[in-house]
Amino acid sequence: MEAQDREKLEELFQEFLSEALLQIFFSNSSDKEKMLKAKARPLLIGGKLVFQLEEFVGKQAFHKNLGKQEAVHAFTGLLENQFRQCELQSEQGWAQVLVSKKGKVTVKKSARTVKMGAAGEASTRRLVHNRQKSYVLEEGTPVPFLVDLGVMTKEGKVVRAKYDKFRQINRFLEFIEDILPQLSRERENTIIDFGCGKSYLTFAMYHYLKVVKGYAIRVIGLDLKQDVIDHCNQLSRKYHFDTLRFYHGDIASYEGVDHVDMVVTLHACDTATDYALAKAVNWGAQVILSVPCCQHEWNRQMQNEQMKLILQYGLLKERLAALYTDGLRAELLEHEGYRTQILEFIDMEHTPKNILIRAVKQGKKKENEKEIRELMAFWQVEPTLAKLLLRPES
Repeated sequence: MEAQDREKLEELFQEFLSEALLQIFFSNSSDKEKMLKAKARPLLIGGKLVFQLEEFVGKQAFHKNLGKQEAVHAFTGLLENQFRQCELQSEQGWAQVLVSKKGKVTVKKSARTVKMGAAGEASTRRLVHNRQKSYVLEEGTPVPFLVDLGVMTKEGKVVRAKYDKFRQINRFLEFIEDILPQLSRERENTIIDFGCGKSYLTFAMYHYLKVVKGYAIRVIGLDLKQDVIDHCNQLSRKYHFDTLRFYHGDIASYEGVDHVDMVVTLHACDTATDYALAKAVNWGAQVILSVPCCQHEWNRQMQNEQMKLILQYGLLKERLAALYTDGLRAELLEHEGYRTQILEFIDMEHTPKNILIRAVKQGKKKENEKEIRELMAFWQVEPTLAKLLLRPES
């Protein structure tokens, strides 16, 4: 695609991405196995305007919430690399985009005559409605474990100081919602949560899958803090969560099961994430959800003469190490036959540790070992996950 055509698309999305947007629909995929279609709509989440992209891959739908500039870039990329047609519907107008096989862009537009006051009121009502629908666990409906954990009052009102935690729980359940087709309705699904901690999200996951959705599940929470494990088991018994149990143990040495359907690892520190991911791969887990934390290993090892001007700044080196660590983890999972995405877990303003790696087993392995080893050689690193998953070079 020529630069001028790309700029034309960016300008169009800049114009349409506002509260007045109704829907964007991407169609005529150039590779239907990779992605069949995609849709986007605006949402108000915590008072912030975002644009939810829904990508349809086979029988699955994957969601991303994007800021405006992220959305402009992502939507332009979809038309540049994946789709040849796009329709934009707004309270202020309509547009259609056609992309030829050679990448030439044609845009047709029509304006809609709407009183601005009425349009603004309609946008606000619709977005408020979307915001309410976006929560998997609704505010106003008391959930016992959230009451005990101090997130909700007995009346179901979210405690103001815990609202970020409430949003985090719901965001996590959105990721769970996307992978439901990977879980069996015919048998019990085994789920392991490594480094479960106080288990806000473990209880939320169990409640959603077992109570709300009716899946047969067995959930195992694992952590190194015995007092935390004891407390979580007490709560599990209190709520009659009969197939949710917590155990004291280490990720690297855990051998309590032979088969696992889903592995969750949230804020497992440094190489603990690598051991959890390797365990998941070796178990043949269908789904992996991982929020990494404290990527010290790459930071200690990385060095490159060409990059020394940047690496002398500790903060930049730390951030580079974190990004490269998680990027390589994603590629190693692709190498093992997983379709892997790196998604934003919660907003940057709440925590810098906001990346979630979501991997769904697809079977076909990516032929990327050469590129992985070249990247490791460039930075002179030997990350734990690579040592656990890649065969030694002959």
